[in-house]
Amino acid sequence: MRADRLVSLLLLLQNRGRLTAPELAAELEVSVRTVYRDVEALAASGVPVVAERGPLGGYRLLDGYRTRLTGLSEAEAGALLLAALPGQARELGLGPVLASARRKVGAALPDAAAERMRLVGERFHLDAAGWFREPDPAGHLAAVAGAVWERRVVRARYRRWRGEVRRELCPLGIVLKGGLWYLVAASGERADGPVRTYRIARLAEAEVTGTRFARPAGFDLAAYWARSAERLAAAVRQETAVVRLSPRAVKLLPMLFGAAGSEAVESAGEPDAAGWVEVRLPVEAEAVAVGDLLRLGAEAEVLGPAGLRAAVARTVAELAGRYEG
Repeated sequence: MRADRLVSLLLLLQNRGRLTAPELAAELEVSVRTVYRDVEALAASGVPVVAERGPLGGYRLLDGYRTRLTGLSEAEAGALLLAALPGQARELGLGPVLASARRKVGAALPDAAAERMRLVGERFHLDAAGWFREPDPAGHLAAVAGAVWERRVVRARYRRWRGEVRRELCPLGIVLKGGLWYLVAASGERADGPVRTYRIARLAEAEVTGTRFARPAGFDLAAYWARSAERLAAAVRQETAVVRLSPRAVKLLPMLFGAAGSEAVESAGEPDAAGWVEVRLPVEAEAVAVGDLLRLGAEAEVLGPAGLRAAVARTVAELAGRYEG
């Protein structure tokens, strides 16, 4: 809406001082011609906008002028929760809303607090994505996020490992974990089916319908996610490997196995004469565990279970034969 844009333009000039028309256009995501029209509209309404020509010119407010027209809309108030994650806010379709909310908060703060806010944004940056991995394609993320807000049923086509399924989902929440987006949703049109987790990048289709649903009373997204993560960890790591580690492998284990590796190192026994220690490490199924443990190379020896030790030995023998040939 133009009224919201005029307020945003006014707050940009108030918070940042002199800005050129192209700079304002980039911030507001409009054309330079639109900026010219909006500046004229502000001036016509009595706002003292000063236009300065030349290479260092631009638009600014008359010295001493400030506005307190900073009321947040509901959408802007909600978007402030994502203030530390502007990239993820854009993926959710909330980028312009968040930018507008931050401008309004900055304008409402006393000068010292506003400067502190600016310095925090300048000196602290939160990057939620994992290392060395492209972010998931999130083509349906904004649409699904809208369905979460509006409590609308989504007709989805979802890609699983065993093939595609079609479901009607009642979206209850969205979770960002390790740079990946997940949808938490109940099945059926009345949200009375089981609640499951769906990776948003695997949504081949997501049609937001006009049907609204009643959110289950007392549903706690954070509590659900914590329980779900615990169940996943228990289901994935059902075996415990007994592994002998060199001093170098002791340092590598937490980096390669995360919390499980750290806990294994903390509970390790006394080192032997060569400095090697024995640990008990939770691992996934044998086929996965072999590859995971071989990342430690010659710095580790699998002692048990016997089946896992034999599987690692077979894989090492096959590798040796391939390279010797």
